[in-house]
Amino acid sequence: MFGLMVRFTCKDEAAAAAFDALVVRTGEQIHAHEPETVIYTVHRVDGRPLERIFYELYRDADAFAFHEAQDYVRAFLDERDRYLSAVEVDRLEFVSGKGVGHER
Repeated sequence: MFGLMVRFTCKDEAAAAAFDALVVRTGEQIHAHEPETVIYTVHRVDGRPLERIFYELYRDADAFAFHEAQDYVRAFLDERDRYLSAVEVDRLEFVSGKGVGHER
């Protein structure tokens, strides 16, 4: 498994609404075209209306590379910065747990 947790902070409420619309459009494409993307979820952060957390799990590094190469992902990466004031990315290494793809 290969995973990411990404925290995005939007510039203001209008930017957050536009970012959310971009996320929905992109997520629909990911769902339709990426069978090796196991989880791709986006969450609002309680009490922090301008923050979004992405939790992403891919079957492996190749699945992540495939994801990153898609035109709709490239378009997301190109457009997102106009809405954001900060981005924090954590790469995740599986240790233990229960869920899809957790064989240990």
